[in-house]
Amino acid sequence: MQNVVIAKPYRFVAPHRGKLWWHLFRPLLPLYLRRSHGIVAVENRGVERLRASLDAGHGIMLAPNHCRPPDPMVLGHLSYEIGRPLYVIASWHLFMQNAFQTYLLPRLGVFSIYREGADREALKTAMQLTAEAERPLVIFPEGVISRHNDKLNNLMEGTALMARGAAKQRAGATQPGKVVVHPIAIRYRFDGDVRTTVEPVLRDIERRLSWRPRDGATMEDRIAKIGGALLALKEIEYFGAPQSGAFEVRLQNLIDRLLVPLEAEWLKGRREKDIVQRVKLLRIAMVPEMAGGALPEAELQRRWGQLADVYLAQQIAFYPPDYLSADPTPERFLETVERFEEDLTDVARVHAPVRAFVEVGEAIEVSPERARSAEGDPLMSTVRDQLERMLAASRRGGRPT
Repeated sequence: MQNVVIAKPYRFVAPHRGKLWWHLFRPLLPLYLRRSHGIVAVENRGVERLRASLDAGHGIMLAPNHCRPPDPMVLGHLSYEIGRPLYVIASWHLFMQNAFQTYLLPRLGVFSIYREGADREALKTAMQLTAEAERPLVIFPEGVISRHNDKLNNLMEGTALMARGAAKQRAGATQPGKVVVHPIAIRYRFDGDVRTTVEPVLRDIERRLSWRPRDGATMEDRIAKIGGALLALKEIEYFGAPQSGAFEVRLQNLIDRLLVPLEAEWLKGRREKDIVQRVKLLRIAMVPEMAGGALPEAELQRRWGQLADVYLAQQIAFYPPDYLSADPTPERFLETVERFEEDLTDVARVHAPVRAFVEVGEAIEVSPERARSAEGDPLMSTVRDQLERMLAASRRGGRPT
């Protein structure tokens, strides 16, 4: 399990407002992306839409999809193209990984949000910074990294809450102004030979499963058999035996086996439809007392075990059952193998060369008041529609040359 839950008292980390580190980091950004993530180039599209909002003096929120860890740093290229740094909301656990990251992130405009409880300071800061319209604010509405570029997770409504709060502040200001949201579609293209690239990873995973490497089999067959084996191993662990039936049904049954007992204990049986929301509510219920330092060691260890099950359920949900069955791209194969390795070892090795394409969507004006809708927040529905259209168009448009 990756270190995404921090059992310490939360302290809000505010962003620095200066530009010194933003300027200093500019020559380092391409080197960082290449060495840490295999990204050799970033191309920005639709930048004129963002420039128009900046020129108009709007308060701006950027709402990107979140399919890979380097997404925030990829947006750094966009900030340098528009000549203005960005503010970014990030999970508090990212500030607790190492001293260098803790020091650097705030100086690049990043501030924390606590996912395991209410964080009024983060909400207040996000609304204030957006209303001030000094620079755009980035918030990833999916809330988690999916590692599947062609499929959006559910969009959390906290983005709309913050945008409307900022719009209310701007509407009541001495010089009223607008708040807009620009959806941002991030698309990654792998320019290498995917079969050659994933071969060492597949061999390592097969050895980990005590198999002889299946070098003569196709990549598709090897991935399918590894996926089936990993699922069966978890079914043996939690059900006592491999299960039968459609892959999608087996995945959902395993997720429910992990989460339903915990929801009965911690949430009185409350169950949301969205996996990210289910995980979030369970963490909110479990973690605060862990951070208080008063729990007996046995109870603390019991909760860590439960949190590991919660983490596993979310990781299982991020394997779309049909992702490789309909016209799979090289990127889909690569994403799936990377997720296998990450779930087995907590780290996925870097594959290169990768190119990133960032498309800025049309500005969506934010009303201070929410229009009621049975289908959910209409602002987030509009953001989702734009993101899905841009991602689909970039996939249909073929592989850029």
